[in-house]
Amino acid sequence: MSVRYDGQVAIVTGAGAGLGRSHALMLAARGAKVVVNDLAGPDGAMSEGALATVLEIEAAGGEAMAHGANVANIEQVQDLVAQTMAKWGRVDILVNNAGILRDKSFGNMDIADFKLVLDVHVMGSVNCTKAVWDIMKAQQYGRIVMTTSSSGLYGNFGQANYGAAKMAVVGFMNTLCIEGAKYNINVNCLSPTARTAMTEELIDDKRVLELMTVESVTNGLLALVCENSPNRTILGCGAGGYARAVIKETDGIYLTPEEQTPENILAMWNNIDDENNAQEITAGWMQTNKYVGKAAASLGVDLTAK
Repeated sequence: MSVRYDGQVAIVTGAGAGLGRSHALMLAARGAKVVVNDLAGPDGAMSEGALATVLEIEAAGGEAMAHGANVANIEQVQDLVAQTMAKWGRVDILVNNAGILRDKSFGNMDIADFKLVLDVHVMGSVNCTKAVWDIMKAQQYGRIVMTTSSSGLYGNFGQANYGAAKMAVVGFMNTLCIEGAKYNINVNCLSPTARTAMTEELIDDKRVLELMTVESVTNGLLALVCENSPNRTILGCGAGGYARAVIKETDGIYLTPEEQTPENILAMWNNIDDENNAQEITAGWMQTNKYVGKAAASLGVDLTAK
C-alpha cells in the first residue's frame, strides 16, 4: 500500500526549520498541498525559513503557501485557516508542531516563562485545532497530530514548563479522538527523539548520531496523518525506532468503608502497584466503571443484571 496525500491540504506549524520543515517537505513530496507556517518577524516580515521551504516544495513540482501566524494568537490562526480555505477550499491534515523552549530548573524558572511555553505548545495546538475542527467535521474527514515529548511522558530535568505542556496535549488528544471519531477525524500524538546537544554529549559515536534524522521522525508522522492512520495513538519516533507509548492502570484493590484509611492504603501498596493485570483505559468512564464494579462485587451486587 502506497501512502499518498493527493488532493489533500495540510497545515504544518513551525515548519520553517527542523522537524516542521521535514514534515512539510515530505507531505508535499507525497502529493499534499502544504501551508508552511512559521512565526513572522516583529516587523511582520515572513520567516525566511518558511519562504525557503515553500520555494523548495514548488521547485520539486508541489504546491505550498507560507503564513506567519503566531499560533498562540487565535486571530492570526483564524486568518491562516481563512487564507487556506480561500486558496484550496479544504483542510485535511493539521500538524501541531510549533514550539519553544525556556529551560531552567523549576526553582529558578520565572513564572512568565512557564506561561509562555504553555501558551505556545498548549494554546497554540488548541487554537489551530479549533480553527479547523468545524471544517473537518463538515467534510467528514480530518487527521490531526499533536507533538508531545518524552519530557512530558516521562520527565526531564529543567523542563517543568515544557513537560507540563507536552503532557497537556496528550490529554487534549484523549478527548478529541472520542469527539471526532464519528466525523472520521483521527487525532494522534507524535513523540519525537531528535539529535540535540544533550544527545551529542551522551553519544560519542557519530555513526549513531547520524541515524537520528528528522526524516526518521517524519516517516512516523506520515503514518499518523494518512487515510489508514490509527486513532488515539502516542507514537514514539527517532533514529529508526518506532514504539507506542501507552498509559495503563493497575487492577488495584478494593477497601470497604471501614478499611479506607491511609494506613491500609500504604499497607496494601504492593497490591495496588502490581502491574500483572494492568489495562489501558481509553475513556474516563472506564475507570469509574472499574471502581464501582469492585465496590458492587463486594456487596454481591451484579451490575450487569437487568
